[in-house]
Amino acid sequence: MNDNPDLDPTSQPNPSIILSSGIRWFDDDYVAEMEQFLGPNACRRLAIFALPKGFVLSVIVPVYNECDTVAEVITRLRQTGLPLQIILVDDGSHDGSSEVLVACSAEDDVMLIRHEHNRGKGAAIRSGIAAATGDVIVIQDADSEYDPDDLRGLLQPIIEGSADVVYGTRYGHCDRQVSPWWHQAVNGLITTLANIAIGPRLSDVETCYKMSTREDFQRILPALKEDRFGIEIELTARWARLGLRFTERPIRYQHRWYDEGKKITWKDGVSALFCIAKYGLFRR
Repeated sequence: MNDNPDLDPTSQPNPSIILSSGIRWFDDDYVAEMEQFLGPNACRRLAIFALPKGFVLSVIVPVYNECDTVAEVITRLRQTGLPLQIILVDDGSHDGSSEVLVACSAEDDVMLIRHEHNRGKGAAIRSGIAAATGDVIVIQDADSEYDPDDLRGLLQPIIEGSADVVYGTRYGHCDRQVSPWWHQAVNGLITTLANIAIGPRLSDVETCYKMSTREDFQRILPALKEDRFGIEIELTARWARLGLRFTERPIRYQHRWYDEGKKITWKDGVSALFCIAKYGLFRR
């Protein structure tokens, strides 16, 4: 029998908890336990940190004809263990998504907003920002391309006070699915031009995962105009004008194809170029 408690495995945290119990990632006692077991530096790399008392993350989920995936996305959001306000914006769906959303909105952590007709992702985001009451807001697509487990890592710089805006980048790291060459090429061109015209040096301006405090979202809400995917450029430009600090964190991404429901098209790429000129060069 081992008489040394420092070497007694029963006196140490169960490593399986670190991997399997998302609900404890942000518990004060758990964080203190992990810092003692792993050390502060390792905990920071693993994004194990405590949340402020009463903290809530508002997640805006624009939904347009995503009946096959939206329920799974909501389940995966809850599995993060984060205290959430999930804001579902039904943007005129006609494929059965509305019925799925009604069923999902029966839970206390969900708010459902309806648009009578399809107005676009930007319009859905504006509706979500206006309704959000959480401390921090993030945008989540309803199509399962993005992994909600990455939200914990995105949130960390804001909680630490080292960033005002955090983008999840799909590029520049190894833990990712390789996208089609044209997808990366177009995104790279748009991001490069946006960097030149707007300011912050980003690697993925078109990413869905954009996170900031509710105050910084609502500061720019009255000025937001874009109804479709141009909102990605407009948000970036308006935050940059406020002098906010940008940070990127790597995220996982599973590219889907048009026969699986992907909605962005080449027209939105052209629109992004127009928005770069409009909000970057001409500062509209």
